[in-house]
Amino acid sequence: MNAHTLTLGLTAFLACAVEAIEALTVVVAVGVTRGWARALIAALCAVLVLAAVVALAGPRLPALAELRPVRLVVGLIALYLGSRWLRKAVLRAAGRKALRDEHAAFERGRAKVAAGDDAAAFATAFSGVLTEGIEVVAIVLALGSGTPQTLAAATGGALLAVLVIAALGIAVRGPLERVPENTLKYLVGVMLSAFGIFWTGEGIGIAWPADDVALFYLAGLVLVGALAATGALRARPAT
Repeated sequence: MNAHTLTLGLTAFLACAVEAIEALTVVVAVGVTRGWARALIAALCAVLVLAAVVALAGPRLPALAELRPVRLVVGLIALYLGSRWLRKAVLRAAGRKALRDEHAAFERGRAKVAAGDDAAAFATAFSGVLTEGIEVVAIVLALGSGTPQTLAAATGGALLAVLVIAALGIAVRGPLERVPENTLKYLVGVMLSAFGIFWTGEGIGIAWPADDVALFYLAGLVLVGALAATGALRARPAT
């Protein structure tokens, strides 16, 4: 496994860990309020739906990704996801947007579930996992679209993230409040944006100097730009 594939797997792991933390908060809120069996069954149903989507779409992507237009589309999707994550992370790091509070999200989830019936509780856990999982699937399919090896790396990174977060959730039996979620989103935004720029460039015919090594200097450029934007926003008076 080369450095490019390892970086891709790490990106998938970090991105999916963030989404899994947010899904875990919903599942724990339902489990504490309405019972763990209902919450876990709902979460499992959502995971099975998402796994079916990856199983159906994933194997076809490596062959399609050899086509330049497909490479361009995948690159634009990765760039969109990365820039969206990075924008929010920069705003939060600069103090222009409130940091996500998993404890507050947990309490809101508990209040919502307590006000409904058992069917609503099941739907809340199912939709919470499905909503966060859709972005996980998009990231896995975008990152893994190059070769069977990259698909395996992206899928493996995602599965490992889900297992790690699930294990932490079982151990803590509560929301994971101490995980530096915004820092993870900052890193993931940088890495996804770099992949997006790299693949978009390939899609329009750019031959990157040093081939796959280009991913690392592109990530460095994106990081410098993000840090500069964060510093500029911190220095500018809030309006």
